[in-house]
Amino acid sequence: MKKIKNNLIKLTLLFAFVLTGCNESVFLDEKNPNSITPERFWKNEGQFQSALATVYGALQYRSISGAELVQEFVLGDIGGTESWYRPSAFRNLAFNDGILHVVDKWEECYVGIFRANQVIVNLEAADEEVIDDEAKALIEGQARFLRAFFYWQLVHSYGEAVIHTDIARTTEDFSEPLSSMEEVTNTIIIPDLQIAIDNLPERWDGVDVGRITWGAATTMLGKVHLFDENWSEAAGLFKEVIDSGIYALTRDITDNFWHENEFNEESILEVNYSFDINPGNSGFPIDDTPFNTGSESTTLSTEIGRLGAGGFNTVLPTYNLHEMFVFDEVDPDNPINDDNVESRRMNASIAPQNGEGLWYLEPYGTIGGWGGGQSAYVKKHSNWYHLPAEPAEGRGGINFRQIRYADVLLMYAEAIINASGDFMTAMEYIDMVRSRAGVYTLQQYMDMNGGMFPQLHRSFQRYGEWTMVAPSSATVLTHIQRVERPLELCYEGHRWKDLVRWGIVKDVFDEMRNDEMWRQDNFTTIGEGAPGQPIRINGHIRPDYTVAQRVYDPNQHDYFPIPSTEIQSNEVFNR
Repeated sequence: MKKIKNNLIKLTLLFAFVLTGCNESVFLDEKNPNSITPERFWKNEGQFQSALATVYGALQYRSISGAELVQEFVLGDIGGTESWYRPSAFRNLAFNDGILHVVDKWEECYVGIFRANQVIVNLEAADEEVIDDEAKALIEGQARFLRAFFYWQLVHSYGEAVIHTDIARTTEDFSEPLSSMEEVTNTIIIPDLQIAIDNLPERWDGVDVGRITWGAATTMLGKVHLFDENWSEAAGLFKEVIDSGIYALTRDITDNFWHENEFNEESILEVNYSFDINPGNSGFPIDDTPFNTGSESTTLSTEIGRLGAGGFNTVLPTYNLHEMFVFDEVDPDNPINDDNVESRRMNASIAPQNGEGLWYLEPYGTIGGWGGGQSAYVKKHSNWYHLPAEPAEGRGGINFRQIRYADVLLMYAEAIINASGDFMTAMEYIDMVRSRAGVYTLQQYMDMNGGMFPQLHRSFQRYGEWTMVAPSSATVLTHIQRVERPLELCYEGHRWKDLVRWGIVKDVFDEMRNDEMWRQDNFTTIGEGAPGQPIRINGHIRPDYTVAQRVYDPNQHDYFPIPSTEIQSNEVFNR
């Protein structure tokens, strides 16, 4: 994978193709013998590998795997923000077709698609003298996966997309109509992933570790079927990944959110960043432009990190998520927690005022800044574990995990419940994830409570007791939706898409707003360090749902609007 990163210095090639490949006569009639053109490129495997590296490079874009994802983290029920931070437009569902993240994500996905198309189209034209069949298959499998991934991001962010499968040769080639999610899925995503599955290895070795594998393609196809509610197909694909024996849960969940132990046994799709490549370059400029190859760093840690330690803390854990972490009770007999009071996944995910251990190398009790309605801050993706402050110039080197094995286990549990109603088997896979977190499993709860387990998403602070339920298809599915996925996968880019596909956004917003109003009405008894409270809230109750719950309209907010830049530049929309 480091080899892939070093090849990113050649990114200007593909942008040169945009200038020289569309209409050279616009610029000059005489060809420059020193310029790189499509006719002079694609002459050997090394050039195809260099071009493929640029497709991987598009994964690093800020709206795909970087800092702009904070806008999506505050959608739903796991992240809040303050009114003066940019994510508040998304927290309040006030985004529009011209706002930065809506425009950038569309454009960045299409940069990835454009680059993938160049590789795929030119591979089809290459003969064996240029590249042998084995190398061709491997490169095509990776390019096809990446194109499918970018299209999946588009249709599940915007609800539809413009299909481009060829290289644009004239400006008219950029003007195509919108296609539905179903059409994009069946025309592009599923066929591309099937080719990727057929062509890719189970593992890569040496410098190639981190490339797309059979497991990533199979998981992604399972996820496509899961979102399309093709439950049996999804379950079958996830089970192939599970039974392959390639993947396992790391002992320490934190291994998935720091720069140590990257590309570990839990990693299925991981986007590579570095603290060290191109030292001196700021991480803030968008990488991979013609005149700036970037630092290959991520600024996500700066957006997430603690204010006062070089970060902006633009995303704040909701009270509901914080409370669920508190009551994600540690199993005293599970050695995973090393005698900690907090669960490992709480310690890896959020920082409460009375947190355990060190945060930015300081004891929690010595750290200020807990006023203003905050009960906790976000830890995932930040450098809290090894630095006193976030790196200068946004040079974060923590890889972003797009897909990891814990997600596969939970998606499989969801799929088999919906496919067959087999909630007992589903619980076994849920409990694998819970056991790694060091918390009581559902089975342990049932053993202790006469065959019942608690609905942890209902506020204990508000109601003073748990609602206990017997296991069934409905209750276990609710646990996956409302407890297990948000606790395990918070701030990893899944939550809003999950809530939308389940069709429960309104129910969740209504419940969160009701809890919020109760906290506001009872702040004198639960706030300012009141004894016996599960979470500490200082100053006031942060109004995360005041606006969102009132204005939510699925037709308007489930998906982003098509960006104004596309509407203005695509001639199909202007005829």
